[in-house]
Amino acid sequence: MRNTLKPSLVQLGAWMRGEIADAGADDAGLLAHVETANRWFTPAHTRQAMVACGTWLEPETLDRWLNKYPSDRGASDKRIGLVLAGNLPMVGWHDVLCAILSGHKAVIKCSSSDSILIPAIMNTWSALAGDALEGRFEWSSGPMKDIDALIATGSNNTRRHFEHYFQGVPRILRGQRTSIAILDGEETLHDCQALGHDVFDYFGLGCRSVTKLFLPQGFDLNRLFGAWVDWSQLGTHNKYANNYDYHKALWLLNQDAILENGFLLMKEDEKWVSPVGTLFYEFYENVSDVEQRVNMHRDALQCVVRREGAAELQATVPVFTLGNSQCPLPWDYADEVDTMKFLFELS
Repeated sequence: MRNTLKPSLVQLGAWMRGEIADAGADDAGLLAHVETANRWFTPAHTRQAMVACGTWLEPETLDRWLNKYPSDRGASDKRIGLVLAGNLPMVGWHDVLCAILSGHKAVIKCSSSDSILIPAIMNTWSALAGDALEGRFEWSSGPMKDIDALIATGSNNTRRHFEHYFQGVPRILRGQRTSIAILDGEETLHDCQALGHDVFDYFGLGCRSVTKLFLPQGFDLNRLFGAWVDWSQLGTHNKYANNYDYHKALWLLNQDAILENGFLLMKEDEKWVSPVGTLFYEFYENVSDVEQRVNMHRDALQCVVRREGAAELQATVPVFTLGNSQCPLPWDYADEVDTMKFLFELS
């Protein structure tokens, strides 16, 4: 199946990366349509997501990823229900890709928050693949029925619902997670600027978005504010600004100590997940204490970011270098659950 589809996937990758004039990530009309349906999905963020996912479809990357799994086989009769998240543009694309490349039929239920982009990608892939993709996917708008396995992503409450409703079905269920940064004080200006991508890309709405900083005692937070001026335009985005204003008013009313720069509120807090427009932080004396907390809460964390060259972290959570939390490769599986292995084992 995957050898048959590889040529069309390589072409699709070029389309997604905007390498074809006025198509894919270079299609201003498509990007505007996506934003009209969901104001969080700005053209810049949609383009960023399309380009990032399009790099997965470069021939060398596809081979490196797929060669870890059993050799090519024909189409399976297994129907894989896919309940896709919608917090980021095309965040469910990886699950769709895995279901089809493992030989199964994808039964796709798009999030109402991301109802334009995934269908546009699948329509383009179908046109490129022709008969090779015929009958390998279908759309679902109601309850998932007559499926052989389920991959679903949503809130923790949604996850509990799926756990009960699909208890007799092989499944991968994902709930809410977040990501953190652990700094050691040796970060350069470039490092701090790179961290800005982990914090601000996609408005901080993803499970790979950094919502909490662990800082060494004495760390000057002005170093971060100074490095993050390039993201000041976030303060002009209506939805983001509303979140910023709401939490500023709430925290001031509660007489909480906060730092602000017009587009980000920073608050010292033990919680892991900070609201949109805000960022929590804590100071530490011994990084071993932070490692212990990370390991205790590993099921709540997607990844940790640190500067390149920092001491190895004694933690059981994937570690990315600063600026790269939002740039997973196809083998960087969400929640560290190998989706392809799960799908191949169904047969």
